Amino acid sequence: MCGIWALFGSDECLSVQCLSAMKIAHRGPDAFRFENVNGFTNCCFGFHRLAIVDQLYGMQPLRVKKFPYLWLCYNGEIYNFKQLEKNFGFEYQTLVDGEVILHLYSEHGIEKTAALLDGVFAFILLDTANRKVYLGRDSYGVRPLFRLLTDDGFLAVCSEAKGLIDLKHSMTSCPKVDPFPPGHYEVFDLKPSGKVTSVEVIKFHNFRDEPLHAAYDTLDKLQPGTDRETVKRNICCLFENAVRKRLMAHRRIGCLLSGGLDSSLVAATLIKLIKERNMHYPLQTFAVGTEDSPDLLAARKVALHIGSEHHEIMFDPEEGIQAVDEVIFSLETYDITTVRASVGMYLISKYIRKKTDSVVIFSGEGSDELTQGYIYFHKAPSAEEAAEDSERLLRELYLFDVLRADRTTAAHGLELRVPFLDHRLTAYYLSLPPELRIPKNGIEKYLLRESFEDSNLLPKDVLWRPRKHLAMV
Repeated sequence: MCGIWALFGSDECLSVQCLSAMKIAHRGPDAFRFENVNGFTNCCFGFHRLAIVDQLYGMQPLRVKKFPYLWLCYNGEIYNFKQLEKNFGFEYQTLVDGEVILHLYSEHGIEKTAALLDGVFAFILLDTANRKVYLGRDSYGVRPLFRLLTDDGFLAVCSEAKGLIDLKHSMTSCPKVDPFPPGHYEVFDLKPSGKVTSVEVIKFHNFRDEPLHAAYDTLDKLQPGTDRETVKRNICCLFENAVRKRLMAHRRIGCLLSGGLDSSLVAATLIKLIKERNMHYPLQTFAVGTEDSPDLLAARKVALHIGSEHHEIMFDPEEGIQAVDEVIFSLETYDITTVRASVGMYLISKYIRKKTDSVVIFSGEGSDELTQGYIYFHKAPSAEEAAEDSERLLRELYLFDVLRADRTTAAHGLELRVPFLDHRLTAYYLSLPPELRIPKNGIEKYLLRESFEDSNLLPKDVLWRPRKHLAMV
């Protein structure tokens, strides 16, 4: 989790413009850099770093000797960079997972590059040899990206909108700052003046389709068929694989734990994999709420069952109210439901940063949208319409729950990881017959619960705990 920022074609002094980039310094508390682009004196990159992998050579913009004409700023994690190195014979010069973007682009072009990345990412790629600028964002928008483009070709890009709103430029009207669409890349022509022209915006991945990078996955082929037992085995296999690949980190891993199904499954699977790898520290889990709230009690029970080092963060209504202004500033939205759900997550992230050494934080975001976990799915007119609405929710995640999860953790220099939004897991789940995915026997997420019933990961009453209220997943 980092903060990226770039300008192309600035009319104003870059040293003045760089002040705007400092508004996202919270995303990368370990180091920062500003760098002008050789040959384009009105173009520059800004980068705030949270060091998760390759703490020695991980600064950006990332450049390597083999491709001196390529400049890369990215925020995210590419989980399959080692598999791609092996399959394509790449020779990396750093341990940075994002270096694979440079090699893929040089060998296969931007479209295949975006489609082959298994992970979460937002990137700005500059090719000075061919005078091209590319923007790209992962399928669900787990990593944020905003852009501003004026009529005369001034392009500004940032991880958060606040880094773009006070830029200086000779323009008659204030241009709109837009979130970059998830699952897309955009191509710009770079003019000798440093200004750009947008050429095309391409959707590179439909999340209903198995991703192109599945061909290079280390996971064995899934069992064919849609009988219930086969489906359950495949779901368990894909979910464990989704958690396993996200263990890639040189910093301590922790997990948010509400006591609900989703975060409990993530935490329990993390414990299992940490034990398998003999990692040198126990998993820290974190729960937040008011004293003796149902979520705190349920989370305590899960933590005791899985054996995590558990932390409880309690707050009263006054503390919650006092945090609202900071929460809204971090979120960059006034959406009431999002703000309300963000207060607890903001306070728990603040605690994690101040009181612990966990930096990479797992959570259960995306499960409710994927597995039809909201109460109203019980009243869906048909299985097909429920499936359609599930996909709608997934498409809009970057505006609501994923936005909340990223901004509240990023506000305190933490990196969020969300295994339920793994490309292969979501593609498989959405490919199942709609009637398999709907609530059953009055219980939402029935298929997901049933898949883990024999795993002994969780106590049965937690696994089958009904959703009674809004909780932090």
